[in-house]
Amino acid sequence: MRIGIEAQRIFRKKKHGMDIVVLEVLRELQKMNTSDEYFVYAQPDADMNALLPSDNMKLQISKAASYPVWEQKILPESYKNDKVDLLHCTSNTAPISTKIPLVVTIHDIIYLEKWMITEGTYYQRFGNLYRRWNVPRIAHKADMIITVSDYERERIIEGLKIPESRVKTVYNACGKHFTPDASPQELKAFKDKMNLPDKFILFLGNTDPKKNLPNVLKSIGILHQRGQLDFTLVMPDFGKEHLLSILKAQNNEHLMQHIMLTGYIPNQELPNLYRLAQLFLYPSLRESFGIPILEAMGCGTPVITSNTSAMPEVAGKNAILIDPTQPEEIAEMIVSVLNNTALREKTITYGIERAAQFSWEKTAKQVSNIYRDVLNK
Repeated sequence: MRIGIEAQRIFRKKKHGMDIVVLEVLRELQKMNTSDEYFVYAQPDADMNALLPSDNMKLQISKAASYPVWEQKILPESYKNDKVDLLHCTSNTAPISTKIPLVVTIHDIIYLEKWMITEGTYYQRFGNLYRRWNVPRIAHKADMIITVSDYERERIIEGLKIPESRVKTVYNACGKHFTPDASPQELKAFKDKMNLPDKFILFLGNTDPKKNLPNVLKSIGILHQRGQLDFTLVMPDFGKEHLLSILKAQNNEHLMQHIMLTGYIPNQELPNLYRLAQLFLYPSLRESFGIPILEAMGCGTPVITSNTSAMPEVAGKNAILIDPTQPEEIAEMIVSVLNNTALREKTITYGIERAAQFSWEKTAKQVSNIYRDVLNK
């Protein structure tokens, strides 16, 4: 089989969820002992060594363009030249004019929910509008839709009116480097390099409204009022200006002295950040999966996450789940995890076992089987 795979942004320096997913799947597909040929379509960027070509995988690097122009014009020209048998678009959207068998990974349809049109940055709102135009159209053309949780599968089937037989769940995973294993010397070197405090909890979020930063900050404010704020909140990849705007709106500007912004931390360095954290806070309002849940669990870090959308499905039945709309509940659970040794140890043991149930190898095998099923129809 000649398989075309859209991987437009895998070479950008600051990689996030969807970029990590396709990169890990591509690496696993390279290892598989099949006669398949893969043509990976991407734009040039700062990290051109993130994926190297191999005998079974050719990298087709095009000129740079805006996402819609690249996807609707440059990508079709490229896969037609390569005479691929099937195209897999990995990031929610796809070319409207595709004539060959099409597999689309729709990670979520959050952008179809009304509240996503008016919230977030201009870039996020523009991306949501493009997806609102594209996804309903290509979803009905696709031979198969891959999504990342049973929760999101139900949303896609109901929201886009897609037959159940054309939507399959393929779980994400976390990299093999997310383990508890690290020497004291390695941890100290990373702590010193990042100038991390001795006691901190970790929050991985961004300006996306679903990440629930306002309620996280309210919970920290509650702990401050109670005299229980004896730790630093560490927040990677977040801008000070946006953070201050939320704190000012809450009259919580004084909390800035208890918050550390580290800037972007590459995926390969994240395990040590998880390992050093007292707990990982992931109280999103809505997620289709939540890879950081597994990353933190794999590193032996206690996780507090939400009881909504796909997070219980990923975290499992013995995870610590809270209502993300209730800052009081978030605050109380933070104190419980930090101070209850038995709860911490139980949560750590469970988390390591839970993360081990997912792997990118399993993900890639399922994806490969879907290619075969579509072409053998």
